[in-house]
Amino acid sequence: MDNLHEHKLKRGMSSRHLNMIAIGGAIGTGLFVASGNTIATAGPGGALLAYALIGFMVYLLMQSLGEMATYMPVAGSFEEYGTRFISPSFGFAIGWNYWFNWAITVAAELVAAAIIMKFWFPDVPSTLWSALFLSVIIIINYFSSGAFGESEFWFALIKVLAVLAFILLGLAMIFGIMNGHSGGFSNWTLISDSGESAPFVNGWFGILAVFMVAGFSFQGTELVAVAAGEAKNPEKSIPKAVNAIFWRILLFYIFAIVIIGTLVPFTDPNLLRNNETDIAQSPFTMVFDRAGIAFAASVMNAVIFTAIFSAGNSGLYSSTRMLYALAHSGKAPKIFGKTDKRGVPIYALIATAIIGAACFFTSFMGDGSAYSWLINASALAGFITWIGVAWAHYKFRKAYIMQGNDPANLPFRAKWYPLGPIVALIMCVIVIIGQNYESFMQGKDMVSLLTSYIGLYLFLGIWFIHKIMTKSKPVNPLKADLSRNHHL
Repeated sequence: MDNLHEHKLKRGMSSRHLNMIAIGGAIGTGLFVASGNTIATAGPGGALLAYALIGFMVYLLMQSLGEMATYMPVAGSFEEYGTRFISPSFGFAIGWNYWFNWAITVAAELVAAAIIMKFWFPDVPSTLWSALFLSVIIIINYFSSGAFGESEFWFALIKVLAVLAFILLGLAMIFGIMNGHSGGFSNWTLISDSGESAPFVNGWFGILAVFMVAGFSFQGTELVAVAAGEAKNPEKSIPKAVNAIFWRILLFYIFAIVIIGTLVPFTDPNLLRNNETDIAQSPFTMVFDRAGIAFAASVMNAVIFTAIFSAGNSGLYSSTRMLYALAHSGKAPKIFGKTDKRGVPIYALIATAIIGAACFFTSFMGDGSAYSWLINASALAGFITWIGVAWAHYKFRKAYIMQGNDPANLPFRAKWYPLGPIVALIMCVIVIIGQNYESFMQGKDMVSLLTSYIGLYLFLGIWFIHKIMTKSKPVNPLKADLSRNHHL
């Protein structure tokens, strides 16, 4: 493999791939399974409001990301933007934060995939499925960015078709075209035995609790910026993918929440029991079941497996590209910056797969608490990345104008600047602070309070240590690097 260093990433992804990666990243178990629990927690109205607000926040973030990624489409997008416009230490911390986030996600999906396969093959050891799952996503990522893009296109298409079928079926049931529901919109005004009434259950605290779940559900939409480094025509394909996201979020999430809230009462005990791997209690399965569709649980199990496979595949891809970018900017060992003749960063891929597998094996150690810590740390990392996106965009545009440039000349211009990135940043901070509000409110369970914020401590620690060791200073907007040509 000594000929690796001569090659670079190759632009093998088309607009079709980027479009599906953008929407595929936002459709996962958060929508297919956890959406039911959000309705039980906040009522149909509370869940709808929370998902709408988070959807709007994601739209603002994608506008910010679209502006920067179209101007400079590089594989290490978040790390690169943080370094150029905020500070080298912030860029260092955000890059490693993003790599860590997705490497841990690979481990989490290995665990989830094994549990999903037990639905069909209860007697086969779960480690066998996890090993097979990891092998397949390594092979897909090994071939080329085009192979990854193509696989994600088909994974995302399956998820999109499942949601569209659910929406059409749900509408047919609501308006009496199909049997299975005869209550009209009565679930939106339902009063429970304990006196709680829809559409808003548990008031603002219910909405805040759902805020967290909704936020985690949307993580992955930023993959477009990572893939931008290998997009064939970034100036056209990135704006197209970014602009389509708003309507897709509206269609898939908002419509789905309205239909679940209308067809399944928030008092349904099955909604409270569902979790990431409880297929029978997925609200999608429940609705298909009530419509009289045979094998509803098996069909949804296959769709949810596709979503998990897609998340693992994307996790390995994005963390590999981030490690490659960190190596190229001198923030990781140089060996990870080498690619083979197909443009695949092979050493970064091997290292990330090994770390993902190692993290997976912590789920078997002792009582599994080490694995829980890893998952908690990863959970916040996505929101930290989003904060970095909003902050970097605010600083990028400021530097662009201060250096005498006209924003009208940008290949893609984000809407509502500077309000957009400011609002998105504030909303992300609210989600991070409020994600364990129960411990704050009750004033107990300090261990839970500390472990739930471990991802934040890690990020701040890396940022601070790098700053102390390198004595790096914040970037002066007048001297910020706005050059578009780059070694990546």
